[in-house]
Amino acid sequence: MIPYGKQYIDDDDIAAVVEVLKSDWLTCGPAVSRFEKALADYCGAKHAIAVANGTAALHVAMLAAGIKAGDRVLTSANTFLASANCAEYVGATADFADIDPRTYNVTAETLGAAWKSDVRAIVPVDFAGQPCDMPTIAALARERGALIIEDASHAIGSQVQHKGKWYKTGGHAWADLTTFSFHPVKTMTTGEGGAVITNDDKLAQRCRMFRSHGMIRDASHFVGLSAPANSRFTEYGPWYYEMHELGYNYRLTDIQCALGHSQLRKLDALIERRAEIARKYNVAFSDLSGVQLPSIDAGNMSAWHLYALQIDFSAIGKSRTTFVEELKKQGIGCQVHYIPVYLQEYYRKRYGYMLGKCAVAEKCYPGSLSIPLFPSMTDDDVSRVVRAVLATV
Repeated sequence: MIPYGKQYIDDDDIAAVVEVLKSDWLTCGPAVSRFEKALADYCGAKHAIAVANGTAALHVAMLAAGIKAGDRVLTSANTFLASANCAEYVGATADFADIDPRTYNVTAETLGAAWKSDVRAIVPVDFAGQPCDMPTIAALARERGALIIEDASHAIGSQVQHKGKWYKTGGHAWADLTTFSFHPVKTMTTGEGGAVITNDDKLAQRCRMFRSHGMIRDASHFVGLSAPANSRFTEYGPWYYEMHELGYNYRLTDIQCALGHSQLRKLDALIERRAEIARKYNVAFSDLSGVQLPSIDAGNMSAWHLYALQIDFSAIGKSRTTFVEELKKQGIGCQVHYIPVYLQEYYRKRYGYMLGKCAVAEKCYPGSLSIPLFPSMTDDDVSRVVRAVLATV
């Protein structure tokens, strides 16, 4: 069986993890700082904060940004649950904007159409690895006083060109915070894991605080104070910490960060292999009737997390379930990305969201199908997938 996604692990990755296992640190040690610095440098950003997973990254970003009850957060209808749930975690209202029918991303226009006066943050999602049009989205959000948390869980290593210059996701000025996921099916992995990227010193400090129980341990924070706050104790020894807000244990281990650091060194090569497979698919499927191929905007470089087809199943005379079952019999796995989030039971009951809210997302969902795309696929694997799809359409 060829799954729709799979991690790529080589001997260098294994050696990096073994080295940590033989060291004095398994967690909260030097491998974390090394990975964070390498990640920030790769993106071209000031700060990277490693956390337990991509959902934790979104939650920490919401906390750091001060989003709270009474605020509304707009995100894409076409995304995984976490892009919306992170708003609910902090007591805010998750709301949804429709998508562009070619890129499946939100746009400034769709966000503007969904805007309400209480929107305090937006979470654009870089679907399948293609960046949203962040410059125009940022112009809208900043004009209206909203923070921007770019959900780039699919898009580490992607790039956008603006006024003749290339910017990596996480390293541009159009998001206040950017989040990544390092789940095994993503472009690079730490096993489980995620990160928050920002150029804002204060937001970075708050992210670090919230990922570790809300504690402040930095001795410089206490310089000039005569005694610990609200305390009869008078020493600020190296053991001393203060909890300033309610935080979480969202730390990432040295073991995982060692794997992430090793993966990061070959990230560009992993993305190129994904792009090569996507090009082979584009050639093979270009003449298929009733099938829409992924569309990449000019000036964008996708990280190609997914290869998501749009198939008119009624035109080919079979249901999507039948199509998936026929591919499975040929040893080909696939997945659907995504059910419009606002149609999930939780959101329907809580806010009364219903069919018709985001017409394009609802139109795209019935035809969506992601076929296998991951770097360890051989050319023979790619040919198998092509033959199976052509035989099934």
